[in-house]
Amino acid sequence: MTPYYPPKIGGVENYAARIARALADSPDLTPVVLTTRQGGVRSTVRIEDGVRVVRLAAWLRLSNTPLGPLWPLQLRWWLRRTGAEVINAHAPVPGLADLAIAVGGRRPTVLTYHAGSMHKGEPGSGAADRLIGWYERQVLPRVFRRADRLVAVSPVSLAAGHRHAVEITPGVDTTRFTPGEPASRRAPVVLYAGRLDRSSAWKGVDVLLHAFARLTDLPQARLHLVGGGDALPDLLELAERLGIAEQVTAHGELIGGELVAAIRSAAVLALPSRTEAESFGMALVEAMACATPVVGSAVGGIPHVVTDRHTGLLVPPGDPAALAGALRELLTDGELADRLGAAGHRQARQRYDWDGLMDRYLELFRSL
Repeated sequence: MTPYYPPKIGGVENYAARIARALADSPDLTPVVLTTRQGGVRSTVRIEDGVRVVRLAAWLRLSNTPLGPLWPLQLRWWLRRTGAEVINAHAPVPGLADLAIAVGGRRPTVLTYHAGSMHKGEPGSGAADRLIGWYERQVLPRVFRRADRLVAVSPVSLAAGHRHAVEITPGVDTTRFTPGEPASRRAPVVLYAGRLDRSSAWKGVDVLLHAFARLTDLPQARLHLVGGGDALPDLLELAERLGIAEQVTAHGELIGGELVAAIRSAAVLALPSRTEAESFGMALVEAMACATPVVGSAVGGIPHVVTDRHTGLLVPPGDPAALAGALRELLTDGELADRLGAAGHRQARQRYDWDGLMDRYLELFRSL
């Protein structure tokens, strides 16, 4: 059970799809994915990449949370119809995962939790943050207790530390995300790859724009934004106000070879997240696998992925000046960029290869 699933792009979506694909490839386990659809009031059932995917209609959306009044009945029906023996639910988006754990009956349940606190901490988010705080204090602990196993994707996941929790991080396909030429020989492109939704303002793309505007001493530098979302017009307007519109290119959502090519050709990838909602940072690991130097905020799970000045650079969250300094350093110091890129590549292969991580997941399911 996952609130969103490919073709929607995101770390949680990619993670859930990897598990489904690994199950489909195993001789003794069969996946059925229950997720939500983007529009329409009727559910759909299709085979997607060899996996049976049921998309439930979402009649309402609150911020990034889809909701459907028929889900309790539908989930019970699909669990019976498919003969499901183990449930794996993915959160932090409330709703579908909570219901799946609640209606699972005696079936063993695994809840994979992908974030730290989802407090937005943004201007005007007071009501949303109060609701999130109530959910994380009152509802989520009960869901955690009811699940048979918890999977924390990083040490800052809210699931981490519970007695029945294990840590299985996201991973990267190291046969697809492979190094390009050394970073010192690439065009001076700063890349951001991720969500561009207003509900994901904690990703800090506005901070990246303010930081890039400080690189006036590097007139050849360019900023590429990869991703889609309703915040993109706002971000492009901000680029216009900052006087960098001509240096900023929005590529939209890229997948497959186009995404790999964008990462392999960038001189640096930046993830300027502001809050602990960023419990891992999938884009960082994909860049590291491509030997692309990375800059991330020292917040959430990012410091558990990036070791400062060894596999990348870390900067304080929400600090455009510090971020600009790190970007400038990697764009002008080719030796440092190449060293960090090579070290990141080694770490990605050793710690984050999907095959080994999925073996752990399959063994977890078999044990239940």
